[in-house]
Formats: sequence, structure tokens, C-alpha cells
Amino acid sequence: MKVKMLSRNPDDYVRETKLDIQRVPRNYDPTLHPFEVPREYVRALNATKLERVFAKPFLASLDGHRDGVNCLAKHPKSLTTVLSGACDGEVKIWNLTKRKCVRTIQAHEGFVRGICTRFCGTSFFTVGDDKTVKQWKMDGPGYGEEEEPLHTILGKTVYTGIDHHWKDPAFATCGQQVDIWDEQRTNPICSMNWGFDSISSVKFNPIETYLLGSCASDRNIVLYDMRQATPLKKVVLDMRTNTICWNPMEAFHFTAANEDYNLYTFDMRALDIPVMVHMDHVSAVLDVDYSPTGKEFVSASFDKSIRIFPVDKSRSREVYHTKRMQHVICVKWTSDSKYIMCGSDEMNIRLWKANASEKLGVLTSREKAANDYNQKLKEKFQYHPHVKRIARHRHLPKSIYSQIQEQRVMKEARRRKEMNRRKHSKPGSVPIVSERKKHVVAVVK
Repeated sequence: MKVKMLSRNPDDYVRETKLDIQRVPRNYDPTLHPFEVPREYVRALNATKLERVFAKPFLASLDGHRDGVNCLAKHPKSLTTVLSGACDGEVKIWNLTKRKCVRTIQAHEGFVRGICTRFCGTSFFTVGDDKTVKQWKMDGPGYGEEEEPLHTILGKTVYTGIDHHWKDPAFATCGQQVDIWDEQRTNPICSMNWGFDSISSVKFNPIETYLLGSCASDRNIVLYDMRQATPLKKVVLDMRTNTICWNPMEAFHFTAANEDYNLYTFDMRALDIPVMVHMDHVSAVLDVDYSPTGKEFVSASFDKSIRIFPVDKSRSREVYHTKRMQHVICVKWTSDSKYIMCGSDEMNIRLWKANASEKLGVLTSREKAANDYNQKLKEKFQYHPHVKRIARHRHLPKSIYSQIQEQRVMKEARRRKEMNRRKHSKPGSVPIVSERKKHVVAVVK
């Protein structure tokens, strides 16, 4: 009779220090582990529950403004520096690590309508209701010096937005028309307009840097080419677009924040149908900004919440709100892709984690391995009803929750009405229009 003996050398199991983990021999033969999937399922369920338990996204509130925060700008070279402009003409520069305001400038009379930094990070530009464009040094004035702008340009009309070129010493402003300026000149190099309404925002493409897009209050999104100094094409939507943001990784994709509670991601080569319609907000969307990875974007809305959307999904993966936060006017995703900043009506700038349950600080290798393992488990079981329900659940303020229910009822009523109309009409006379095509009125080239 043969007896299998276990033969192990004890020297292989001696720890070098008492802090080391005990070595445990494991046999990975699947026949010896018959309940592998049920065990993994329980682990995935626990990981999903713990993710919701540890979801504490709010980090800090930066207060100091005396009026609503109207615009935000990131520093292109420093992760800790943020600039904000308020409705009383004040511009503040913040240090995010200290969570303190390091400099305050009374930049304009009336609103600060737009703020942008130069690509090298040495200066920044502001526009306001006093019809001026001002360039300021990023570093404060020396001892005994006055706080003075480097350059001031007095325009003919009010400017509503500004954006700087990503590589050249040029910037664009918008108001009655889109003006392209050289930093050294006091008159625009060229002026472009298409239509007669005021233009609310202008944005340069970060990859194809000669392209820029603008949105006007006559429901247009217009694309321009700097090299030809002409408008390329425009798309007319059902309602007004408040602002657009270019995808930093996909050269021709941009997302538009619209008044009809939706966001639309377009490919500029085919504007007749949006790539994706992002629906979840219950009021007008006021601002949008992309993550540096180009995989997600964050939107700010009049419904007092901000939402994070994956680029390829129509529903948001995360919603952030607080009791104190009022209408969110502007939002920015930091350059390290970890944090989100939003400025709102009640004079505060709030700092959030982009990943709500992420642990901040230095992680040990074991923590990283456990996080990766849990992430893979959640991906593997993400469509299981229990896991899906826990991962999707969010507590919402009563106002947003009741509006969602109300809009659901309205949408169902519209769908039923359309079905009845189709049922009682001649076949083919009431065509089926997809959700993506519904909102585009026309494309003009």
C-alpha cells in the first residue's frame, strides 16, 4: 500500500523578520476548489458594499469670495494653483494644498465673465462686463509695487468669454463675434461671426490647435478654422447651448452642455447626429469639463448638483451634492485626474474626489493589490442584479428625486402619445425618430 507523504523543508518557511507574512503553500488545482465562483461572488458583493460605505467624495470648501463664483481656470504647470473669478469683479488665486487664497485682485467692474491661463503659466487673462481684456502676471507684485495688469485692451462691446491658444501667443474672445487676438497687439487679427446673436463661450481644440468652437444664444454651435479665418460649419439644436468642451484625447470630439437638461457629444466630422446623448440632470446644464484621460467628463447644473459621465454612456456614474451648494455655475477637472472643483452661487469653491471611495495618501503594495483584485471582481459581477443595484444606488435631494419622477411620467406620456398616433395613421406616415436625432434641427456648412 502506497501512502503519500508531505515532505517540506522547515527552512523554506522561516520568516526573515517577524513583520513578514507567513508562507502558506497553495494548490491551484481547480478540482480541489469546487466553490470558486460562489466565493468570488460573495467577495464582489462585499467589495461593492464597502465601496458605497467609503464613498465620501467631499474634501474641502474654499470660501473667501463675496459674490457668486462665475468662472474657474487651472494652472497649466502647477497642480496646486487654481484661479477663480466672481460676479463682483474679483479674481482670487488659490493654493489647493494649503486650501488658502494666496492673492486677490479687483480685476473688473461688474462680472468677471471669463478667465484663462497662458500655456506657459506665467500670466493669465480675464474679461469682464467693463468691456476690457486684461493680462495679469501669475506672480504677485513685488514689495511696494501696485497691483497692475500687464496689458489692458478696451473693446467696443462686452466680452462674454475668453480662451488661450494651446501653443501660440494668441487668444480668442467672444461677445458679438469671435475675435482672434495677438498678445502684442491691441486690435484683433481677425473677427468671425455667423448669425447675429451674442456668443456665450469659445474654446480652442487642445490637439488640432487651430480649430475652435463657440456656442451662441441663437441655439448654434459654430466651428471655426484659425488658418482660413472663416467659420467651418454649424449645428443648430433645439435649445441653447451654454458651453462646449473638447475631448483632450479624441481630436474631433466635443461635448456641449445644453439648456434642455442634456449633454451632447458630437464628432465634428458628422454633426448631423450626436455620438451620444447624456441624460440625467433635471435642470439646465451650465458647464462641462473633461478629465485629462478623455474617458469621462464632469457637468455642472442649475439643479444644484454635479455629475460625472463616462464618454460612451448616456447615464452618469456619480452625482455629487450638498445641502449648502446652490446652482453650480462652473466646474473643472484637475490635471492629475484625481479631483474635481466646482464654483457655485453661494460664493464657495468646493473640492471633490473624482473617485468617491478612493483612499487618499500613499498606498502600500498590499492595499494596491487588494484594490486591483476588488476592482476586477466588481467588473466580473457588475451585471448581477444584487451587485448592480448596490453599485447604482445614490441618495438624492428630495427636489431632484421628485423632478426625476415627474420627468419620467412626462416622457412615458410622450412615448404613449407617439405610439397611439402611429397606430392610427397610415403606415410609414409617422416615422420612428431615434433619441439622438430628435434634438438636432439642422447642420449648415
